Amino acid sequence: MSQPRMAIEVRGLSKVFGQRSVLSDLSLDVAESDSVALTGANGAGKTTLLRCLAAVTRPTSGEVRWFGTSAAGNPAARRLIGMVAHESRLYPHLTLRENLIFAARMTDVPRPGQRVDQLLKSVGMEAHAQRLPAAISKGMVQRVAVARALVHDPPILLLDEPFSGLDAQGSDWLAKLLLELRGRGRTICFATHDAEKVRLLAGRVLEVRSGRVWECGACAGAGVAQAESLARAA
Repeated sequence: MSQPRMAIEVRGLSKVFGQRSVLSDLSLDVAESDSVALTGANGAGKTTLLRCLAAVTRPTSGEVRWFGTSAAGNPAARRLIGMVAHESRLYPHLTLRENLIFAARMTDVPRPGQRVDQLLKSVGMEAHAQRLPAAISKGMVQRVAVARALVHDPPILLLDEPFSGLDAQGSDWLAKLLLELRGRGRTICFATHDAEKVRLLAGRVLEVRSGRVWECGACAGAGVAQAESLARAA
């Protein structure tokens, strides 16, 4: 049986802020079409790890590769990644549609208006397209942030606490969407404190602790994670 292609490879990753070491010489592989949940206490480094995986934050040392291509200093490769940050960071002076069109143009999406209108409809925000971010609820903003991350149809999706601010209907919608994306071969890595979503969505569960990543078991989309061993920490 052939080995799965690695969507994300991390080697010797460290990140230091001032005198504080957040990530310490960790290594990690995420296979194509896998769904990985990152768990851990507040301040453990989940957000920093996701930002390093997305090449939004530059690591102090180490390397991140996407499908074998270095993530550092490679703007073209960034089209491989879609990220939903904990804060939406939508441009406040642009309408929701304008925010998405800007993102589409930045990633060279053909026929950006058509793609954006399709996404707005799919996330249930078509009727609000001309509103500003400040005029809608946090849950609506989150839907638009997800649409922005998907506008260029990236093979890798990274999400930081994506269920935060969503009501029950919105949470169910996002869970269904992530399951559909995984079924279409997308690679998903998400940070969450929601144990139910971990059981539902994660093929693997990793705990960020003491600057490293610890394997918590394979879920295959269901089952309770049990902490067992160090996950490829150097």
